[in-house]
Formats: sequence, C-alpha cells, structure tokens
Amino acid sequence: MIDQYDDRNTKICHAVRWDARDEYLLFLKQIGLRWVSLSADGLQDLSVKTIRKVQQRFRSFGLEIYCGQHFAYRSLEIQLGRAGRDRDIETYCTFIRSIGELGIPVSVYDFHPANTYTTASVASRRGYITREFNEEDFRSKVEKQRFEREYSAEEMWDYYTYFVEAVLPVAEEANVKIGLHPDDPPLSFMNGVAKLFVNYDGYHRAEEIAGGSKNWGILLCVGTWAEGGNRMGKNVLEMIKDFAGRKRIFQVHFRNVSSPLPVFHETFLDDGYLDMYQVMKAFREVGYDGSMLPDHIPHLIGDDEHRRAGLAYSIAYMRSLLRRANEEVG
Repeated sequence: MIDQYDDRNTKICHAVRWDARDEYLLFLKQIGLRWVSLSADGLQDLSVKTIRKVQQRFRSFGLEIYCGQHFAYRSLEIQLGRAGRDRDIETYCTFIRSIGELGIPVSVYDFHPANTYTTASVASRRGYITREFNEEDFRSKVEKQRFEREYSAEEMWDYYTYFVEAVLPVAEEANVKIGLHPDDPPLSFMNGVAKLFVNYDGYHRAEEIAGGSKNWGILLCVGTWAEGGNRMGKNVLEMIKDFAGRKRIFQVHFRNVSSPLPVFHETFLDDGYLDMYQVMKAFREVGYDGSMLPDHIPHLIGDDEHRRAGLAYSIAYMRSLLRRANEEVG
C-alpha cells in the first residue's frame, strides 16, 4: 500500500490563509495533515522573500504548500475586460513567478464575476447548518443585474482568452500549473453575466484555447459537478477518467451535495447523493497524485470560525476513503 506521505499518493490538504495563527497550524498537524493550499488573499507583498517566510513557518509545523491562490484574478478589470486589467494580470503573474521559484507547483483560479453561491442557510436532515441553492428562489428573489449592462458569452470568452494568453506563458516559464474551477452553481447566466464553465463543453473549449499546454488544467470541484447532474455532459466519474487520466486535473475539491439542481444543499461527505468512495477510487485508478481538499464544510453546533470539528471529521473520512482505495486499487 502507498503510504499517506508518499508523493505518488493523493495529497489530502486544506486551504489555509497566509496569516493563519500558529495554534491553527498546530491543529492541522495534529489531525494528520501534511499538505496545504495557500490562500494569499490580502497579502500585499508577493515577493519570493515574503512568501518564503510563509512557506518556512508552515514547514515548521510539518505543512508543505502544494498549491497557491491569490485573488488578483478576480478583479472586475480582468473578468469584465476593463481598463486596468493588464496591471491586475501582472499582479497575478508576480504571484505565479514567486511560487514557482519556491517549488510550489500549482495555482488555481475561477472566472465568474457575477456569481451567487447560495440562496439560503438551512438545517440538513442531520441538523447541521449548511448552504442551499434553489434555482427558482434565485431567479425570483435574488437575481439582479450587477453591472451597467449584460455581458454575453462571447464577450466573456474574449476576456477569458485574453487572461489565459497573458498568464499561461508565465506559468510555463515558472513551472506552475494553473487549474480552472468550474462555475458554482453551474448555471449559464447569472445576474446579467454569462458563465462559461458550466459543463464539459466549456472546459473542452478552454482546453482548446490553452493550445495543448501541459500547464493548463482544471480544479475539479466534485460538489459543483454533482450540482449539475445530467446538465454537465459527463458525470463525475467520467470527468475523472477523461481529465485526470490525461493529467489535466491539478486540484480537487472533494465535497458532496444532497441532489442535483434545481435545488440542492451542501452536505458532509457521507450524507449526500454521491458515493464518495467510488469518487476516491476513480482518482486512485488513474494514479491521481495532486491535491484534494474538503470545501464548504457545513457548520456543526458549537464549532468555531474555522469549523475545526467539521474539518477534522472531513479529513478523517477522506483519509479512510483514500486508505481503502489504495488497498483495493493496489
């Protein structure tokens, strides 16, 4: 059996802010984490020197940064093609260059400037509090035009292409892989803006734009894909076989939901409609050795702002699934 710390194994990790307190890093070490995904949101100095200090502090707790994320890519200048986008793209490229120099191999991003993630907080059948999305409620009660006009799909494709064509050569030079998150929830139009990555066809077109670069790939959010159900063109297992089979999945958000659209709520891994063991097994069958983290963890009674109880529950469950999958797959 592959040991949990073998680099050939799937790397179970968690997203951690650059300024996380030492006691929280110790907690992550105590629950058995070795890998983390760095959230650099709010970090103004993106130099190698500054990020190296973060990397060294994390390492002092036995935590290695496998992935980095900086929200410069979420600027409306970039995502709506406005003046000033080159400045913000350069900020993101600075981050890519720095993490590349530090041996951090992956960065992840999304491209949905007018997104609504949830329409309500609800109690699940087990009583924990979680996020719900109801498509009818969104259209009738929540949706509004966010910006001065509507943005068509072809406009958004132009803006996305401009961004990728600027960033991808930098990522290649820095030896960093960039992974694209799907639109969550996978609706093709929200709040006056077309969304692009709502099914297999959207990812296929994005891959064509990348021109075969080995540094372009996806962040497969299992929960998002489950939300779409039959709308997605390929199911979760088919996506794993296709994209992970071609080494095009660079990070995984490992989460479950109650049902596909038009209404779903997020669940703990063992409480949704997907069989998450089959998902884990599918990743091991194609030899996936990238990072995998829980996401949108529901709230347990008495839990703190970091949702430590829910996180510990999720990580332990993932480690058990991974161990079983490695034993079965070989």
